[in-house]
Amino acid sequence: MDSSDIKKGLKMMWDGQPYVVVEFQFVKPGKGQAFTRTKMKNLLTGGVLERNIRSGERFDPADVEEKSMSYIYPEGDAFVFMNAATGEQVSVPAEAVGDAKNFLIDGLEVSILIYKGNPINISLPPHVIVEITWSEPGVKGDTASNVQKPATISTGATINVPLFINEGDWVRVDTRTGAYQERVKNPNG
Repeated sequence: MDSSDIKKGLKMMWDGQPYVVVEFQFVKPGKGQAFTRTKMKNLLTGGVLERNIRSGERFDPADVEEKSMSYIYPEGDAFVFMNAATGEQVSVPAEAVGDAKNFLIDGLEVSILIYKGNPINISLPPHVIVEITWSEPGVKGDTASNVQKPATISTGATINVPLFINEGDWVRVDTRTGAYQERVKNPNG
C-alpha cells in the first residue's frame, strides 16, 4: 500500500503498531513534494498520532480482522460475545471494551476488532434502546425546556434524561456520546 490508498477508516501498520486513519488531507504545496497529512489512532493504546506521509511512501496494511458478534454475558474482568452462525465465543477483556460496557445489552450486535488472534477493540452500533430502571419522578408542571435529570439504565450506567422520563420508560441513547435521543415504545411488546 502507498500514500494514495489512505482514506478514513484505513487500518495500517506504522512503527510496528496497528493504526486506523481518523482524518486525512492531501496537500500539494506550491514547491516541493505532495504529501498526505494524517491523524491516526493506535488500535492497541488509543493514542492519537499526527503524521505527514510523502507521496509514494509505502506501508503495510494492519493484520486485523473484524468480526460481527452478539454480546451474551459478563465473565469476571471480561465480556463474552458469540457468533450466532458458528457458535464461536470470544472473551473480550474489559480494557478492550472500555466505556462501551455502559451500553452492552443482551444480544447486541457489535463489531470486534481482532489483532494477532486477540480481541483489541469493540465498536457499538450508533444507538441502543434501553429501559430506565431508576429515575427521580418529574415534578408535575415543570416543563422548562432542556432541564435534565440523572437516570439509571438497564445496563447500570447513568445518563441524563428530560424531566418527563420515568422508571420503566424505554429510550434511545447515542452510544458515541451517551446522550439521550428520544423516548420509544417498549421493543418487547
